[in-house]
Amino acid sequence: MKFSNLFLTFSLIFTLNAFTIFQISASPFHDDNLQQTTNLVTANNKFITLLGTQVDVGQKAPDFKVVNGNFAPVSLSEFSGKNVLISVVPSLDTGVCSVQTKRFNDEVTNLPQDIVMLTISNDLPFAQKRFCKIENIDKLEVLSDSVWRDFGKSYGLLIKDMGLLTRAIFIIDSSGMIAYKEIVADISKHPDYELALSTMKALSPVKVLTEEITQKEKSTK
Repeated sequence: MKFSNLFLTFSLIFTLNAFTIFQISASPFHDDNLQQTTNLVTANNKFITLLGTQVDVGQKAPDFKVVNGNFAPVSLSEFSGKNVLISVVPSLDTGVCSVQTKRFNDEVTNLPQDIVMLTISNDLPFAQKRFCKIENIDKLEVLSDSVWRDFGKSYGLLIKDMGLLTRAIFIIDSSGMIAYKEIVADISKHPDYELALSTMKALSPVKVLTEEITQKEKSTK
């Protein structure tokens, strides 16, 4: 009986702590001190307000800190010297976001091996790990901005009063400059996959050509 009571006590504490973490991480984010952009993205035919600093192509990409599935910090600076594609989605558990993530995961094998491909959302890491396991997402890195909202604030992607990130694609070249940017005008629509992927390939044309020749040679043997 004592063991049973002790087990129930620990279970209750764990449940309460998990619920507290969920509330903190998933709560809507609002900060009047952040820049507000009101004319870039629509949802249900109405403009939504984005919080944070907008960035442009040709600008030095701001560093940011997010977390992986184990809540370990991951920064953009860790990928210095590599071409990085960042796929941004509001929530992995929605249809378009799921397709977007799976599409880029499938495309990794068609890109140079030295590139980095990230998916970032404000889903909790627990939910991200579950999604990746179910959908076999194993070729790109899925990261969460739910702890500090640092990525969303640094790139102007936080949706006011929702705590989610708006749909977007960024490509950062090996010198750390923003080479490509798409903030999808209608949050319910898909990004331009082909343009993003062709831009990524164009950053390493010699490597891509070499890999394609090697694959053709292997297929003829």
